[in-house]
Amino acid sequence: MLDLNFVRENLEAVKTALENRNFPTASLNKFVELDAERRRVISEADKINQRRNASSREIGALMQAGQREKAEELKTKVAELKILQTTFEKQRAEAESEMRELLSGLPNIPASDVPVGADESANVEVRKWGEPKQFDFEPKDHVDLGESLGILDLERATQIAGSRFAILNGAGARLERALVNFMLDVHTIEHGYTETLPPFIVNGNALYGTGQLPKFEDDLFKLTDERGFYLIPTAEVPVTNYHAGEILEANDLPKSFAAYSPCFRSEAGSYGKDTRGLIRQHQFEKVELVKLSLPESSEEEHERLTANAERILQLLGLPYRTVILSTGDLGFGAKKTYDIEVWIPSQNTYREISSCSNCGDFQARRMNLRFRRAGGTKPEFVHTLNGSGLAVGRTWIAVLENYQQEDGSILIPEIFQSYMNGLERIEKIDF
Repeated sequence: MLDLNFVRENLEAVKTALENRNFPTASLNKFVELDAERRRVISEADKINQRRNASSREIGALMQAGQREKAEELKTKVAELKILQTTFEKQRAEAESEMRELLSGLPNIPASDVPVGADESANVEVRKWGEPKQFDFEPKDHVDLGESLGILDLERATQIAGSRFAILNGAGARLERALVNFMLDVHTIEHGYTETLPPFIVNGNALYGTGQLPKFEDDLFKLTDERGFYLIPTAEVPVTNYHAGEILEANDLPKSFAAYSPCFRSEAGSYGKDTRGLIRQHQFEKVELVKLSLPESSEEEHERLTANAERILQLLGLPYRTVILSTGDLGFGAKKTYDIEVWIPSQNTYREISSCSNCGDFQARRMNLRFRRAGGTKPEFVHTLNGSGLAVGRTWIAVLENYQQEDGSILIPEIFQSYMNGLERIEKIDF
């Protein structure tokens, strides 16, 4: 959430930022109206309070002078003033509540170095790693490969659950599990993250804290439960909320977490996009990286987190590129985002496999997550960062397609073979 005082004092800058994000600015007009109303009722309430204080002193003087009747008349007027003051205080609370609700629907302000653009076409490539493999044959996509090997079954998954679900079998299921273990080991052993296994169901407060609610409820799977539970769309939600409402010590930051979880998304509004295969599923697995940082360190931590996610692709020998998202392509809570895109041979293009975002104090403000510097200074808001390290299903796709052989088998990257119990190649199975 944006800071109320920041919006009030930088209204034109906020308006420009929203315009750059293709976000409607009409709500700022309402903000100005509410702010004016809030200031008016505060002023009126202050005037009444001054009159009450003056009347109270006068009542005391009248009582001392023995003018009880006049004192009682004045007491009646003071009681009326109190009722009026209560009315103004209620109006102030209502205005502030509307302002908070309005602010909760505004996205984060992009960082100054984010390229301005209308959509993903304005994203800027910052680096590439590896060279796309040149095949001596026409490469197949992961669906044809997986189904011919007997490790991917989309038809039966549709019968059991519906479209945008998948069943992995044999070495396909083992590959998915092995990728999770491999990613967690690299991030915890090599990069120093603390592994955590969070709940896969959260309440509305947690989703509000990371920015999914109230604006993006249609993208969530809500349980038919009177407690208001939701399936998590990403482990970012429970892990970032781990210290919600707390005040941390500055010397305990940064905190770095790595979490495996299944993720559940309704993909509202995405029908017709990526309908073939595993690119866009209702249920998928991910290893999520989350950092809680000091404000002055968050840019450095953002670069480090992105490099940590890239490291997985480097170890697996998968070509990729990293782009910085333009203002029109940023996620709701992010001030700056790097997308890591892995090479997909069948599509002859790079596809997103991780989004690494610096959210500044946007999420921390919503969940009241703060820290205190040495010396007992006033608490400040933590900066939160998150990124996929990586999306497991899309890594599965990339391994199949980049390591496919002409006979349809899949070579296992040598560094990864121990996680596959020594398996060097995936070949057709009967199931």
